[in-house]
Amino acid sequence: MTDHKNVDVIIIGGSYAGLSAAMALGRALRSVLIIDSGLPCNRQTPHSHNFITQDGEKPGAIAEKAKAQVLKYSTVKFLNGLAVSGTKTENGFAITTETGEIFTARKLIFATGVKDIMPDIQGFSACWGISVIHCPYCHGYEVKGEKTGILANGSFALHYAQLIRNWTKDLTIFTNGKSLLTEEETNKVARHNIPIIEKEIAYLNHEKGNIREIVFKDNSTFELKAIYSRPVLEQHCQIPEILGCELTEQGLLKTDMFQKTTVTGVFACGDNASLMRSVANAVATGNVAGAMVNNTMAEETF
Repeated sequence: MTDHKNVDVIIIGGSYAGLSAAMALGRALRSVLIIDSGLPCNRQTPHSHNFITQDGEKPGAIAEKAKAQVLKYSTVKFLNGLAVSGTKTENGFAITTETGEIFTARKLIFATGVKDIMPDIQGFSACWGISVIHCPYCHGYEVKGEKTGILANGSFALHYAQLIRNWTKDLTIFTNGKSLLTEEETNKVARHNIPIIEKEIAYLNHEKGNIREIVFKDNSTFELKAIYSRPVLEQHCQIPEILGCELTEQGLLKTDMFQKTTVTGVFACGDNASLMRSVANAVATGNVAGAMVNNTMAEETF
């Protein structure tokens, strides 16, 4: 990689959003270095859905095909590594990896995703992405009509209930403790015959990530096929914050419609900057980020 220490653009994160941005930039004849640690957010998900031409494909297979296509462009290089720090320089930015290598670029794109902070419920992590799911658009069709749980509380439980009811009417809300739904929200849920169970959960009984039942702390159980839940998230990479990028109230990188962050020269795309966590959205926002970075550099040098 010694001949690619200094490039036009460094993309941190080489999954769908990062690869999409790299393709746009590679086709624009920009020199690009992708730095990726090989831990995509959806690595445990068996199949990807709601992405046209790739519906039902394994996420890893989509990424491998994308990477092979992107690296056909000679100006794009891929480094298997972990970016650990970043600084502003006179002409752009410098990124240091865990091995101590330093790479410089005029622009940065962060496609680093987010880290899901799993609740302290035994079996949750093992089921995550398999039968404990976050997105009905990505996974709802596969569990349509099934006995389904919603592990959430407050207004978010209501949001999930009204959304998921279109995929299945056999819904139960599990608040894992005292319900925080308002009286109005509770009444609205009750009108649609959706029970609210406030028992605390001990663990999820499952087989290879496929949930069989919820086991409560009072030793009672509840059989079901799927659970919708959205764990607390945090940024997978702290470098944008170190560089001064602002976060939204949800903990996402604040970007405009062109995927620009609040720091000049730094862009973000994919899950780290959007609540729409899907492969299709990652690819779309990556494409925009790549094009906008190229456009910015073109304007600067014209």
